[in-house]
Amino acid sequence: MADALLGGWRGAPLAAAERALAAYAEDLTLRPAAPPLPRVAALREAGFDDAGVLAATEITAYFNFVNRLAHGLGVELEGPSK
Repeated sequence: MADALLGGWRGAPLAAAERALAAYAEDLTLRPAAPPLPRVAALREAGFDDAGVLAATEITAYFNFVNRLAHGLGVELEGPSK
């Protein structure tokens, strides 16, 4: 699966719920101020309940926070372990 995701989530063999989650995370990342109801509705249609929507939002926000913190401080990531 990891190899399939290297080319982007759109081309990866994801289940419908995983595809909805990836679209949600991308949308929240790129357009954080966009109206939330349509994107939350898409998650609900894919089977996410309140707890699932909350978890998706928290995890997406956390990764965005950490990435912006690292970029802002000029943190360089280590390469893959050998």
